[in-house]
Amino acid sequence: MAKKITMFHLKICKYCDMARKAIKELKEGYPGFRDIEIEMIDEEEHPEIAERFDYWSVPSLFVGDEKVFEANIFMSYDDIKNGVMKAFKKALEG
Repeated sequence: MAKKITMFHLKICKYCDMARKAIKELKEGYPGFRDIEIEMIDEEEHPEIAERFDYWSVPSLFVGDEKVFEANIFMSYDDIKNGVMKAFKKALEG
């Protein structure tokens, strides 16, 4: 059984938009990823949750308490998609 992914994001963030697009594409393109649960946490709406995790920028994806991907400024869509893919693969390790 796959572990849950937690993604910290902001509504007005182009990198977060790219991560959401990558999630959609990967779930549509890889049947094994379809059932992975992703909890989306807006850090402005839930700062009490965000402060418990160690990250600097959004989007950041965690599997359990382990940070698997954190976007950096000027990242390309492909870089972000690869980071999301890494999180999906980690989640499937169970």
